[in-house]
Amino acid sequence: MINVFGHISPDTDATGSAILLAWYLNAHTGKEATPYVLGSLNKETAFMLQKWNTPEPTLLESAAGKEVAIVDTNNAQELLADLKDATVVQIIDHHFFAGNITTKGPIDVYMKPLASTASVIFDYMKLPVETLPENIAGIMLSCILSDTLAFRSPTTTPYDKDLAERLAAKLNINIEAYSQEMFKAKSDVSDFTDVGLIHIDSKKVAVGDKNIRISVVETTDPASIIARKDGIVAAISGILTEEKDTHEVLFFVVDILKEEATVFCYNDFTKKLVETSFNVTVSGDTEVLPGVVSRKKQIIPALKLPQA
Repeated sequence: MINVFGHISPDTDATGSAILLAWYLNAHTGKEATPYVLGSLNKETAFMLQKWNTPEPTLLESAAGKEVAIVDTNNAQELLADLKDATVVQIIDHHFFAGNITTKGPIDVYMKPLASTASVIFDYMKLPVETLPENIAGIMLSCILSDTLAFRSPTTTPYDKDLAERLAAKLNINIEAYSQEMFKAKSDVSDFTDVGLIHIDSKKVAVGDKNIRISVVETTDPASIIARKDGIVAAISGILTEEKDTHEVLFFVVDILKEEATVFCYNDFTKKLVETSFNVTVSGDTEVLPGVVSRKKQIIPALKLPQA
């Protein structure tokens, strides 16, 4: 049995891609596969699964001794600590190559510079859109719209947009109307704790000799998140105490509609990091970055440590 999962703090693309790949392996390769998640789902992902009448994948707490296929990441820092004790058989992803996963033998790796892993999986499957079951097509469309912010993100490629439009036509769905439903669900974070907000969509990356956790909340109501700044900053302090290998947390609130990000600058290091990376002068404890909506393409590549 192949256990298929994406990164910790699963988002719509990580969860949906695990479901898509497990379906393909079961239906078209003769292999047995089951999708899993490595954490609690956010509201948008839960909405997607309910919309397309698909059960929530089971939480996987250990990979040790299992055959596993990894989607939507190839970074060991975003996966279970005991991945080293698993047999990795496949990786499908759309992020930069981290190069820190060791396997026990040759594996199937499929990576493309597309906006969502769901798009990469479709390219990998080589199946006509018309043959996809309704829920599989719906999940694939949802992943693309989520990761591209309905084509607002600079990560969007013509391939992603064309595929989304073909999927929407098959499903007889209006893309803008459906994406607004998704964004509404994504923006409802009223029952998330401050720690939960930090982990809702968070990835740890190396910047020079520092490990920085990059946390992003995408919303159509940024004011409600920014109003919780003091609590979020206090929660960051607790996370840094717990995560001994994390040196700092950068917290971004992405306004989907205005297409801009507000980053919290709550100490001298984060202020200098933001100034150095984004060529701005920080005068307060937040900074608005116009046009910045993508962690993968606009935030992580820009990060530079300030000179001592």
